[in-house]
Amino acid sequence: MKKHAIIPIFIPHEGCPNDCVFCNQKKITARQNPVYGEDVKTIIEQYLPTLTGRGLETIEVAFFGGSFTGIPIAQQNSYLSVAKQYKDQGLIDKIHLSTRPDYINEEILSNLKKYSVDIIELGVQSFDDTVLHASNRGHNSEIVYKSCELIQSYALELGIQLMIGLPGDTREKSIYSAKETVKIAPSIARLYPTIIIEDTELLNMYHRGDYKPLSQEEAVFTTKEMYKILDHAGIKIIRVGLKSTDIINESGAITGGTYHPSFRQLVESQIAREALEAQLQSLLAADLNSDDFNREIQHYSFESNEKCFSNMIGNKGSNKNYFIKMYPDIKITYSKNRSLADNHYNVLK
Repeated sequence: MKKHAIIPIFIPHEGCPNDCVFCNQKKITARQNPVYGEDVKTIIEQYLPTLTGRGLETIEVAFFGGSFTGIPIAQQNSYLSVAKQYKDQGLIDKIHLSTRPDYINEEILSNLKKYSVDIIELGVQSFDDTVLHASNRGHNSEIVYKSCELIQSYALELGIQLMIGLPGDTREKSIYSAKETVKIAPSIARLYPTIIIEDTELLNMYHRGDYKPLSQEEAVFTTKEMYKILDHAGIKIIRVGLKSTDIINESGAITGGTYHPSFRQLVESQIAREALEAQLQSLLAADLNSDDFNREIQHYSFESNEKCFSNMIGNKGSNKNYFIKMYPDIKITYSKNRSLADNHYNVLK
């Protein structure tokens, strides 16, 4: 059962004069009009009746879509004061916002603490300076480290967003960014493969031949390796891939092959396959070395908990088909085991 709910409030391109090559916030948020304090109240009031009484442990108001701390302070406060009222009444539990690493300082953080902000996500994108420069981020990696340290010094929960396949990026650079993220130890992370959106400089670069997007296979592989690094370090990965909307979808305002509506499942299915196959090969090797090995068809059982069962099977049955093709001489059954933790899989004979 879902225990965490978010009330999203989208602020398209507010507070950010910088135009990163990949960014068109109005396309991403699918909203053209500015947001006012009264809009925040209206949105919260619309969501709350659908969330109360459901046994949720946490309800967040989250400001997304712009660089929140770059907005004029009076406007920030008009949003935050509304959210704080609901938090003070116990109707919501957390206030969550996203911003750029170069829009963090002590004055900003002191103000956010005054309004009971809990979580700050930084759009880091990459820890490689050549990638940041080629993407026109407007800052280098030094400010990323400083901002993360400052946020944590204020006892605020830190989130880091990383992108895969930006201009100048390589698999090695993306994995380096994941490892640097682990050193900083944020509570949460997001992983986004780069997609080419209409009305962006990245689209122009693509048409000129100055940018080649990753194939879906490349994007899944690199994201999978980053996911494993972050997950192993205990960092909660709250999103993998852009959420599908009426505009960001396969028939909408994008170009290139990295977008997939179930990108997270593609990544997690690959991780499940690796874990299952490693255990299966170990058992097969032990059987072959056994004195009483029976060369008739061997039977094995793959197990996961209910939440991860679809990842074990694979997107559109991809893992199931893989094992049928690669191991035609064995029979595999798939079952659920409630005692298993998320992303843990068993292979039994």
